[in-house]
Amino acid sequence: MSRYLSAQSGHELLDEMKLLSGRTIEERRKHARITQRQLAGTIGIGARWIREIEAGNPRSTIDLHIKCAAALGLPVSYLLVPLLFMESDMKFPVGFIVDHFAGLKDHTIKCIGDYYLETLGKQVRPAGDHPPSAAGA
Repeated sequence: MSRYLSAQSGHELLDEMKLLSGRTIEERRKHARITQRQLAGTIGIGARWIREIEAGNPRSTIDLHIKCAAALGLPVSYLLVPLLFMESDMKFPVGFIVDHFAGLKDHTIKCIGDYYLETLGKQVRPAGDHPPSAAGA
């Protein structure tokens, strides 16, 4: 798999998402010292499917990826943040999921909140009224 993920079509997008998810699940599982058989037993599937999920098999279902992630303590957002990039045909560094996800998730939430507040502020101000700039303060 390349260091960056990007996709052109919906099928490619989903396939790349499954590759990223599978890699992340495998790394988390190994870090937790859980065997494929143990993880499979926890979520009620066969160990063969865990191998398929970790390999990013396109036939694996997203719900199984989510069940694996939940069993390993991964939030569902580990799929969604890179999906925003891939959907916009932008490169997403794979290492961010493994090494920096908590900070990335918090920063993403803050950016969305800031954008929402800015948009809301524009809606409640009279036309032509501009907020004081930070530079002029």
